[in-house]
Amino acid sequence: MKRTGIKVMFLGLWIGFLGILFLAPHAGAQNMIQIKGSDSEVNVVQKLAEVFMQKNPGVNIAVTGGGSGTGIAALINKTTDIANSSRELGPKEEEAAKKAGISPFRVVFATDGISAIIHPDNPISKLTLEQLGRIFKGEFKNWKEVGGPDMTISLYGRQSNSGTYVFFREFVVKGDYSPHKKMMNGNAQIVEGIQRDKAGIGYVAVGYVVNEKGEVRPGAKILSIANDAQSEAYSPAVMENVMSGKYPISRPLNQYVFGKPSGKLLDFVKFELSPEGQEIVRKQGFFPVQKHWMEFNRKQGI
Repeated sequence: MKRTGIKVMFLGLWIGFLGILFLAPHAGAQNMIQIKGSDSEVNVVQKLAEVFMQKNPGVNIAVTGGGSGTGIAALINKTTDIANSSRELGPKEEEAAKKAGISPFRVVFATDGISAIIHPDNPISKLTLEQLGRIFKGEFKNWKEVGGPDMTISLYGRQSNSGTYVFFREFVVKGDYSPHKKMMNGNAQIVEGIQRDKAGIGYVAVGYVVNEKGEVRPGAKILSIANDAQSEAYSPAVMENVMSGKYPISRPLNQYVFGKPSGKLLDFVKFELSPEGQEIVRKQGFFPVQKHWMEFNRKQGI
């Protein structure tokens, strides 16, 4: 009986040890890095990870999407090393992190210009920020109300776990979305929906509709957006418009880690912010870190 008890105790300790490794990846070997979260960021971070792994044999980085909320929840639950997030943490998430003993450390690694897209056959070319918000609220229901053809507007957007959903609602819609908005799983699904729907309008991260040359990918048309009726409208397809702030719907793309990163985790973050990493960001259709956010990173010692 004593030997059996010792064996059971040893087995229990071993299982507990394995559990710690799987539940807290940041506590294990840094040769395996888990990254989860933002659908807007998943492709560009996957490419950054691929190049970093080529330069650092033996380091493995797994990148998955699911939305910013999913990534932040995984960080708080200690099941990822890095949370990709296209928005900042909310008050409830900050409180949950505090209770879990987590001090999320923010790094800004790229810039996005959220793009309003329509079918190429739609003659509309520009909107004001207010018009765009009223369309997604459901206040404008027909394209003729904003100078377009007589067609009922068809709305495409993200699900509530998306950082883009939250950012666009707070910055553009400034209220509740129309209950008729189609809830899509990711940016790619929105683009596909618009390509098939002549009356459709959606919002996506710029990297899903613009290539490294600033060319709009086939099947979608990007709207230029003006701050108001008296202002000039600008396209997010032009890097200078986004980097200068002329395009009104730009945002930093973030990553959150457990406190200040170190070891291979720090090496990966520094690679993302290096000239080579920022060039990869550009080739994926996004834009480099804006100057004030680069200064933010520097002040944090990154």
